[in-house]
Amino acid sequence: MNASKIPGPNLALEAVRVTEAAAIAAARHAGLGDERSAEQAAVADMQDTLETLDIKGVVRVGPGGEDKDAPLHVGDAVGSGRGPGVDVALMPLEGASITARGSANALSMIAIAEHGGFLHVPDLYMNKIAAGSCVPPDLLDLDAEPADNLAALADYRRRAVGDLVVCILDRPRHRELIAKVRDAGARIKLITDGDVSGAIATTLPGSGVDLYMGIGGAPQGVLTAAALNCTGGTMQARLVARNADDRRRAIECGIEDLERKYMASEMATGDLTVAATGVTDGTMLAGVKTRTHHGSASTKSMVMRSETGTLRYIEAHHNFARRP
Repeated sequence: MNASKIPGPNLALEAVRVTEAAAIAAARHAGLGDERSAEQAAVADMQDTLETLDIKGVVRVGPGGEDKDAPLHVGDAVGSGRGPGVDVALMPLEGASITARGSANALSMIAIAEHGGFLHVPDLYMNKIAAGSCVPPDLLDLDAEPADNLAALADYRRRAVGDLVVCILDRPRHRELIAKVRDAGARIKLITDGDVSGAIATTLPGSGVDLYMGIGGAPQGVLTAAALNCTGGTMQARLVARNADDRRRAIECGIEDLERKYMASEMATGDLTVAATGVTDGTMLAGVKTRTHHGSASTKSMVMRSETGTLRYIEAHHNFARRP
């Protein structure tokens, strides 16, 4: 075997251990109203578990961003130092506010690629449009009117626009987008947070989501692209630079053309492994279920590989008496 090639099946299962640990840690703070504690717990347990993986990893997307004093910052080395050299994109907790409120769709996520596999993006906003499996990459256009994209998708799927469901983050910035989607006749599923799960849901049978539209985080966009490349989905995205400082940060990451539209295949490339574990119950994954009097918990995770197009669901039962 080529020493630089990522050992897919084994690493995929190891990656799930990382997201399980972060999800269980975050879930202990669910409903307590403290976003910071939930996120710190997820970061700490993800960091600890990453050190047990036999990889020579470098963080390319992480909760610490470019802050070298923060844990899991961009450029940080992770893993045991043995095994293949890889790049990692990390989201210990997507939806800290969701977790604090005890609401739906919080999750923990990791993506692993060969070196150079992830687009280097600053922690800025990103405009995205994503759709499910087998949708041609050129069918949708980020610059087209919502009605035109909806008509194109409906025609491709041989359905009426009124049968389509669009997932959008419930934010004031999306007021006009929401109005245009409704004027076009499509239905909307508003989410309070968790645009990664919202975009991935477009590729999952039974999710009831056909299209994701709107502005979310750029680091989340990279993780979404990795997942969609595994599940066969499509996405188009562009950085949103609101001011001169945003433009400067983008240029420092090597992105000089701020009008460029990126496809999912340009944001995450090569042999990709993606794992996610639910923190709270959601459309994509069930959340952590703890049984304090038994000292145990159960988790529901998914793991994906781009090389094989495989999507596996993993239900795990954790006995803290044997393994804290």
